[in-house]
Amino acid sequence: MKFFIDTADVDAIRELHDLGMVDGVTTNPSLILKSGRDIIEVTREICSFVKGPVSAEVVSLKADEMLAEGRKLAAIAPNIAVKVPLTWDGLKACKVLSGEGFMVNVTLCFSANQALIAAKAGATFISPFIGRLDDINLDGLDLIGDIRTIYDNYDFKTQILAASIRTANHVKDCAMIGADVITAPPNVIKALASHVLTDKGLDQFTKDWAKTGQKIL
Repeated sequence: MKFFIDTADVDAIRELHDLGMVDGVTTNPSLILKSGRDIIEVTREICSFVKGPVSAEVVSLKADEMLAEGRKLAAIAPNIAVKVPLTWDGLKACKVLSGEGFMVNVTLCFSANQALIAAKAGATFISPFIGRLDDINLDGLDLIGDIRTIYDNYDFKTQILAASIRTANHVKDCAMIGADVITAPPNVIKALASHVLTDKGLDQFTKDWAKTGQKIL
């Protein structure tokens, strides 16, 4: 499973990139706002060292305007995935942009039917939002499973990019279900390495080693 980092914080991306944990990056208007930087500038900087797909999102709601924005964003670097919303206009933009050879990430997916129609429109990635479904007492992981079944049934090439990842368990469950990609904030990726028993064991080893009075260096 590929790891995309869901942030526009360049320093945070670089830290994980140096560990080989970054297969791509996703951004959105909220993350651009949080970064406090110009969308073109920060996206170009991310693309300068991340070689995998970097999602940059359009903000217009009409297909023609999405196309203009998408083409401008795609011109930043060849690894840009233009991010469009799962609306009818977004699907129109997806069809045209994918036909022009651009990667397209269709975002804000909350149903299997939406994922099906996005694949038909040529989406490179579909982004179902797990956490936001959990927030309204629906199981976001069930949606990942439904999409996996549908895509496998018909050999769709659209990759399932599980988004709105809130916990380390979300990552594990998505991997078990068969999501192609997860996108998560840096803190969630780092949490994958944590376990209370690892901490407990290391503490015991450290105390026992001190009692030996030995040194390796």
